Amino acid sequence: RDDTYAVWLLLSLSFSCISLSSVEQIGWRNVTRLLVFSTDAGFHFAGDGKLGGIVLPNDGKCHLENNVYTMSHYYDYPSIAHLVQKLSENNIQTIFAVTEEFQAVYKELKNLIPKSAVGTLSSNSSNVIQLIIDAYNSLSSEVILENSKLPKGVTISYKSFCKNGVNDTQEDGRKCSNISIGDEVKFEINVTANECPKKGQNETIKIKPLGFTEEVEINLQFICECQCQSEGEPNSPACHEGNGTFECGACRCNEGRIGRLCECSTDEVNSEDMDAYCRRENSTEICSNNGECICGQCVCKKRENTNEVYSGKYCECDNFNCDRSNGLICGGNGICKCRVCECFPNFTGSACDCSLDTFPCMASNGQICNGRGTCECGTCNCTDPKFQGPTCEMCQTCLGVCAEHKDCVQCRAFDKGEKKETCSQECMHFNMTRVESRDKLPQPGQPDPLSHCKEKDVDDCWFYFTYSVNSNGEANVHVVETPECPSGPDIIPIVAGVVAGIVLIGLALLLIWKLLMIIHDRREFAKFEKEKMNAKWDTGENPIYKSAVTTVVNPKYEGK
Repeated sequence: RDDTYAVWLLLSLSFSCISLSSVEQIGWRNVTRLLVFSTDAGFHFAGDGKLGGIVLPNDGKCHLENNVYTMSHYYDYPSIAHLVQKLSENNIQTIFAVTEEFQAVYKELKNLIPKSAVGTLSSNSSNVIQLIIDAYNSLSSEVILENSKLPKGVTISYKSFCKNGVNDTQEDGRKCSNISIGDEVKFEINVTANECPKKGQNETIKIKPLGFTEEVEINLQFICECQCQSEGEPNSPACHEGNGTFECGACRCNEGRIGRLCECSTDEVNSEDMDAYCRRENSTEICSNNGECICGQCVCKKRENTNEVYSGKYCECDNFNCDRSNGLICGGNGICKCRVCECFPNFTGSACDCSLDTFPCMASNGQICNGRGTCECGTCNCTDPKFQGPTCEMCQTCLGVCAEHKDCVQCRAFDKGEKKETCSQECMHFNMTRVESRDKLPQPGQPDPLSHCKEKDVDDCWFYFTYSVNSNGEANVHVVETPECPSGPDIIPIVAGVVAGIVLIGLALLLIWKLLMIIHDRREFAKFEKEKMNAKWDTGENPIYKSAVTTVVNPKYEGK
């Protein structure tokens, strides 16, 4: 165990050198390589050497003598990016075996170093073998593609087709995880050239999976000229008296000549006469400051974003300075032409942010904004101040449809009610139709929104009607011609019922009282019998008894 710990300690102390060293000094073969870095502390990186006065950046070379790094006093620590580069160049996969205390630090480092793993090392390093096995299994179950440095103007994109139908693009398209032996994954790689190299030479890029020696080499051959250029006509008359080669339908001017038809000399480019043709009326700006005046014509500037273009005779137009909505030019609902949005159908406004679709304004009764407002840009603008809400259906102080039209229906159908006197002035805003019974009233399911109403008139009779508004905005009322009036009460049954009720209640109370008295008497009699049985009768003379007989003896009587 002591020898094993010494090996890990040596690796820990020499990590910065090993990861940047040549493979020959370590003795690795040309295979996938694992480096186990074991420590119970943090790590240094570029810049920390300044604390000791060391400012020279690391040269990426190994300076080993007897397994000791000899240039620690001369070169600064390597940066993390430098370390990643060297690990990738030498096909090295790193396993960090660290104590629990520094797990969080090295997990953050793992996110910066592709094909690396972190394991928790016990205090006595007894689990180091299992840790390496687990980390290796984790590393071998993931494939990450990397490419060499791309030539200028060349971009590359990845799309992965992993297990279980998992597909990713952009940065995640470079890798597939949870792979086991025998699994097959695919990568789709697109290489795009946005510009031609200046000298037209071919370029080479390499793509390989991290941690493996195999790689794919792609030779890029740039096609920078059209086939029609080989068929060009030198010194063509079409190019202003032979001042250029006519190829692919355009003139390629000879040296010293410019212009669409090579009609101008470069000596005339800066003349004031030519500049006058490149100014708009009543303007001093040449080509609207968005281009150059060449041979009396504006040549508009090119922008870094090739989708953004200046246009127009004076470069006064562009397709990127239109009004925006939600961060998008023309709100994503139109095309920017000469700084003005041309909106797609069903959209309007300076930024095409106003929808002409009225569906969001549709109220529950099928009317736009409940007939109380106008639909503007997909939002209701309520014209009646009493109504509010997204579809102008909320009114805190309004009566319902039935209560609102109750008085007008009553006066027109039955010639009575509160508006009887003013009916012809206030209640002619709807068409009224009389029907014989409730069954003949319009029923739900018709195209026009419908409200069924039941109201009381001034005589406490119920009358029934429906209220609807058709697509032309006309209100229609159907009313049952005969109100339902309740019949008067029958007095005799009511009086008889009241008298019978009083008698029955009296009898019931009397019976209850009688029952209570019987119960009370029985309880008293039972109490008396009980006391009688418990009484003790003794024969004796009453001490307070005085006899009613008085005997008087005559003293003179001698008994003779």
